[in-house]
Amino acid sequence: MNIQTILKRTTALTLTSALLLGGGTQAFAQEYKNHKETYGQGEITRYDMKRIPAQLERNKDRYTVPAFDASKLKNIESAKGFDKNGNPILLDVWDTWPLMNPDGTVANYKGYDLVFGLAGDPADANDTSIYLFYKKKGEESIESWKNAGKVFENDVVNPDDPHLKNKDQDWSGSAVMTEEGDVRLFYTNRSDRELGKQTLTTAQVNLNHSYNTELTVAGVSDHKSIFDGDGEQYQTVKQFVDQGGFSTGDNHTLRDPHYIEEKGKKYLVFEANTGTETGYQGEESLFNRAYYGGSKSFFKAEKERLMKSNQKQKAELANGAMGIIEINDDFTFKKVKKPLLTSNTVTDEIERPNIFKHKGKWYLFTDTRGAKMTIDGIDNEDIFMLGYVANSLDGKFKPLNRTGIVLHHDLDPNDKTFNYAHYVVPQKSGDKFVVTSYITNRGFFAEQKSSFAPSFLLNIKGKRTSVVKDSILEQGQLEIPTKTRR
Repeated sequence: MNIQTILKRTTALTLTSALLLGGGTQAFAQEYKNHKETYGQGEITRYDMKRIPAQLERNKDRYTVPAFDASKLKNIESAKGFDKNGNPILLDVWDTWPLMNPDGTVANYKGYDLVFGLAGDPADANDTSIYLFYKKKGEESIESWKNAGKVFENDVVNPDDPHLKNKDQDWSGSAVMTEEGDVRLFYTNRSDRELGKQTLTTAQVNLNHSYNTELTVAGVSDHKSIFDGDGEQYQTVKQFVDQGGFSTGDNHTLRDPHYIEEKGKKYLVFEANTGTETGYQGEESLFNRAYYGGSKSFFKAEKERLMKSNQKQKAELANGAMGIIEINDDFTFKKVKKPLLTSNTVTDEIERPNIFKHKGKWYLFTDTRGAKMTIDGIDNEDIFMLGYVANSLDGKFKPLNRTGIVLHHDLDPNDKTFNYAHYVVPQKSGDKFVVTSYITNRGFFAEQKSSFAPSFLLNIKGKRTSVVKDSILEQGQLEIPTKTRR
């Protein structure tokens, strides 16, 4: 911790003694003073989040995910795998991401669209692996998607890598086609045996292309770990465990690496929690006006309400972050940078960072759930995609649509049309973008598996966004067709 931070915390904290009635011992209680420290990053504030319900009432069509027809939903029939007993089954498929060009647009791999996705046995919640799906360019129906196989099926793990040998699950990430035409995957190594440890990881995915136009995963190479937190900018799993871990109601995230390039440099943007130098969790965070936003009177009233509410402990632990690191040309770790965006006191979990440059500005999107939030007026069934914009990658990200709201729905999780993990796909030109997601919660229905959701269009102009009316596309569609169906 640097000396400036120590001095600030010293002035903000006093120790007072109190004699416990009925006992002869002396205890110490901490009293924190109100302060305002921004740490230089963008902030998801309580003021903005509390304004969202009224904003949705006024402009519901602008932000609401289109209603999908449950009777028309289809499974990905090529998503075949095996259960733990070796029996063939149809897999659930949830978080997905396309093979992209460095600018975020959909890559053309030898005439194919490629999509990586998390898939697994509907009866086993811990069965989570990355599969590769593909289709010919120009084919848009869900039936056109084929399965190239499990990415790490035949991987021989490097025993010298301290993290890969303990991998239990594959979690979300991104993929880019390099200048050499190689497929480079970034993903999250999840270790259950290390209490949920998450490590940003990369590999080159090698493909076979047969004469009958089939693609198959031939294996991976250059499989290696990149980053698992530093403690100061981003919380490590050790810090999480040392402070009580899951038993306290806390959460730990360091996942979903999203690859970008800017001015000849390579970066990964990812979901994390703040470290000791960027606004850490704890009761003191409830006294930081920067996390509240709004006026002084709002801060005073909201803090008093929060301190007396049943959300107090949850808010103390909430320190979600959109992190960023610079990586070398060989995709190894180079330098840690301060977070682009944080959500202290609001939520511990802002997922699936999706970031790209459009018309000279950087747009950053994140998915989050009302059930993880600590805001009055936001319910457990609320699902959001929030968005932020900055003039440069080092600039302060500010909320789109004044509060950050971009997409919302509040469907019952038992609804087949329930959808999550929304992902904005940049297009070659124009202000319209394709939004993908998955549909149907995994394991909820025998006949309907988690699958590609119908895509739809989002309009982005400057600091404002809106869902494009009557823009529902095919399930899993990545690019805007010449003629969209109603």
